[in-house]
Amino acid sequence: RVFEVAPVFRAENSNTPRHLTEFIGLDVEMTIHEHYFEALDVLDALLVYIFNKVEERFPAELASSRAQYGGEPLKYNRDGPNLRLDFREGIRMLQEAGVADADPNGDLSTPQEKKLGELVREKYDTDFYILHKYPLAARPFYTMPCPEDPNYSNSYDFMLRGQEIASGAQRVHEPELLIERLRARGVNPDPLRAYIDSTRYGGWPHAGLGLGLERLTGFLWV
Repeated sequence: RVFEVAPVFRAENSNTPRHLTEFIGLDVEMTIHEHYFEALDVLDALLVYIFNKVEERFPAELASSRAQYGGEPLKYNRDGPNLRLDFREGIRMLQEAGVADADPNGDLSTPQEKKLGELVREKYDTDFYILHKYPLAARPFYTMPCPEDPNYSNSYDFMLRGQEIASGAQRVHEPELLIERLRARGVNPDPLRAYIDSTRYGGWPHAGLGLGLERLTGFLWV
């Protein structure tokens, strides 16, 4: 298992309240033996630990922030594990709630994420959950396809109060599959030979995520 906490610089034209040009990122990667849920077990427990410790150590600050900005105490399973919702089930929930443009083969928009968060809170009484098995077309080329349905992937987002705070997946660790996925996206594999070759020299099955600490702080407090 490896991790880092470091500044991240985003060279994108992202003009939204939650996409910062510079932020502090927590990146985690770990080997898995049989299933990407092994990573979810660890990452779920990590976030539950953070939530618990913030509530234990800073009750006055939380109360002051909520008195000034509104908001309610976070609802989640303090002992874990927390809800894991299949992407396709999330789409069904949105469609049943009248969100006609919820696409089972596409990504979620910010309004759809927020709406799904409301529906999950109403149905499961939680503000924190993991949405997993996103469509393969909505994830990067290095995301492992789902073995049961190649239209989907072994990927996940951690959702807090209806918005994504962390995103991750099982990574492709097989060189030929990595080349296949690159070509499927119309990307020339040659400039990425060093990355591809790294999987030939002992690349274990692995999964991880990237978490934005500013998002975590903002959505956790209010």
